[in-house]
Amino acid sequence: MNDEQKSVGITQTKFFNIPDKITLESGTEFGPIQVAYETYGTLNKTKDNAILLLHALTGDAHAAGYHDENDKKPGWWDDMVGPDKAFDTNKYFVISSNMLGGCSGTTGPCSINPETQKPYGLSFPVITIEDAVKVQKRLVEFLGVKKLIVAGGSMGGMQALEWSITNADMVEAVIIIASTSRLTAQGIAFNAVGRNAILSDPNFNNGDYYGKEKQPEKGLSIARMVGHITYLCEESMHKKFGRRFQYSDKPNFDFNIDFQVESYLEHQGRTFVDRFDANSYLYITKAVDYFDLAQKHGSLEAAFEKTNARFLVMSFTSDWLFPTAQSKEIVHALIKAGKDVSFCEIESPCGHDAFLLEFETQTKIVKSFLAKGEGNA
Repeated sequence: MNDEQKSVGITQTKFFNIPDKITLESGTEFGPIQVAYETYGTLNKTKDNAILLLHALTGDAHAAGYHDENDKKPGWWDDMVGPDKAFDTNKYFVISSNMLGGCSGTTGPCSINPETQKPYGLSFPVITIEDAVKVQKRLVEFLGVKKLIVAGGSMGGMQALEWSITNADMVEAVIIIASTSRLTAQGIAFNAVGRNAILSDPNFNNGDYYGKEKQPEKGLSIARMVGHITYLCEESMHKKFGRRFQYSDKPNFDFNIDFQVESYLEHQGRTFVDRFDANSYLYITKAVDYFDLAQKHGSLEAAFEKTNARFLVMSFTSDWLFPTAQSKEIVHALIKAGKDVSFCEIESPCGHDAFLLEFETQTKIVKSFLAKGEGNA
């Protein structure tokens, strides 16, 4: 099978509308809501072969394939989704949607408030991972799915955990990759620095910058630079950049870019502002900060007593943002709750980003896990 046959090919982002209001975890009634989503493969007659993919912090609905023939970059998990890939579209009906609060088609701060006919900005309600899952469930029901598997890396793993608990009757299996049941104080601190960079940008204008000539690009760029550091690790940064200078073999003796790593981070920040919204960054990082299953349910074990699914948990040796110890904490709680759980720590120098890069190893593990479920069906 060649690469073209393994691709889901040209894909289209579709939209689902929730016309009524939903009750958010904060108690706020909010709606209507538009949800951007893509699907790959075919839902079977029994409507139980669905896999819901849940994206990381700045992801979107475009998980696989290309939007047109000239599209140079495929979906964010294209190496994992398609015929004969980890999430095999010959067998499964794969769903990917943009999270509530995002800026890629699902209702978020940059969306038009129907009551004012202006972008929500900071009048958009504060949201949680639970709220995002509540919206995703409406989409899954609209698509006719009866049973499903949920899978996600990083923030997507948080959503998958929430799915397994709040929708235990629907979720048969859960795949958690490079994720956690709650952010550490260090993780919250990094998010706080990013948000403060945005809030301190002179062009932020209290979130009302849409349509303005000047945007809070500097603040959003710095937020991305800070975040991106946490996605890598010391080993990968040393191999990639070391202490090499960018333009010469000696210092500039000024405060412009000297080192290659500085240039790399500046590029990451600059390109990020072209595809993401500063307000969405504020809201989604706050949702991640609030996520804490043990606090919400009394203990992690008590949280997992509510799920009926079997679990696959994967971590990476060089991930210091969500280290293996946090994955093991999930695994130990699942075991104590008497749940079926498999765990694998993958050797990788890629840091937290490994879940997007180490697709060959992940494919073998995911295929094996899914095959066991097929055997029990």
